[in-house]
Amino acid sequence: MTEAEPVRFGVLGCAEIARRRMLPAIAAHPDAELAAVAAREAHRAEETARPYGCRAVGGYEALLADPDVEAVYVPLPNALHADWVAAALDAGKHVLAEKPLTLEAERTAALFATARERGLVLRENVMFLRHRQHARVRELLADGALGELRAFRAEFTVPARPEGDIRHSPALGGGALWDTGVYPVRAALHLLGPGLSVVGAVLRQDPRHGVDTAGSALLRTPDGAGVQLAFGIDHGYRSAYELTGELGRLVLDHAFTPPAGHVPRLRLERPGGVEELPLEPDDQVAGTVGAFAAAVRRGAGHRDRIEEEESLRQAELLGELARYGAPAGA
Repeated sequence: MTEAEPVRFGVLGCAEIARRRMLPAIAAHPDAELAAVAAREAHRAEETARPYGCRAVGGYEALLADPDVEAVYVPLPNALHADWVAAALDAGKHVLAEKPLTLEAERTAALFATARERGLVLRENVMFLRHRQHARVRELLADGALGELRAFRAEFTVPARPEGDIRHSPALGGGALWDTGVYPVRAALHLLGPGLSVVGAVLRQDPRHGVDTAGSALLRTPDGAGVQLAFGIDHGYRSAYELTGELGRLVLDHAFTPPAGHVPRLRLERPGGVEELPLEPDDQVAGTVGAFAAAVRRGAGHRDRIEEEESLRQAELLGELARYGAPAGA
């Protein structure tokens, strides 16, 4: 592939996140080309591919065998990520996989090792990291706007899904922790660094479905700052975080899934008053596609080591929270 050629994507599955956000972004991005969509049922692949004029493929194996597909986007249920990411890497494809990359830290580490060995790009699709508002938060922290950090709080909750949704299936890796819990955990890692340790966690189990539908966690930084996280899949919508330091407080609403036209506003509260810091709108979905395509162009030798380490540490922390929050005797 030359510098001017777009990355040719194939998509494994027709999940809602793919149809609603990622397929339109891939099709619209100048550095990407939507080459094919695969589904186990041919009619679903055809329905999903039709608006984009790309090929519909019956079966995931057939797409992975297609030499015209350079990179694979994996939006399958959580429990299927690991095996199909491994299969895509074995087929020589670069991979962008929905979060969480796997449900086990050891498997996450093994997949990154495989990608490095084979010179392939592997990324976990945590899209909010591509929004510039978080870079501005990091700049303010680095510049000492809050002084020494005392506390971090983050929350991501969404309304209940309909019956039959994969988030209600234990066999498919459902539950709040593996769905909405990824966001506050990753935000804490991204802003505070990898040295977080788990103090405790509570997961509220739904006896109808056998998965957790709500959770909260307490972590701490190496310096002793408290980190409070909340997440859920049967709540009113909430998407925010705040940092409290010795000199003030910084609040960000619409932190995790802002639409492309949203104008972010950071609220900086200090003894001298409150500042509203408006930022430019940003499209984190397009940013995700562009960043992945750029990584493929550069090659795995230029992989984002820090991002890989964040993904691995995220998997470790999620595993710890699952163990802390498990019902007694589980």
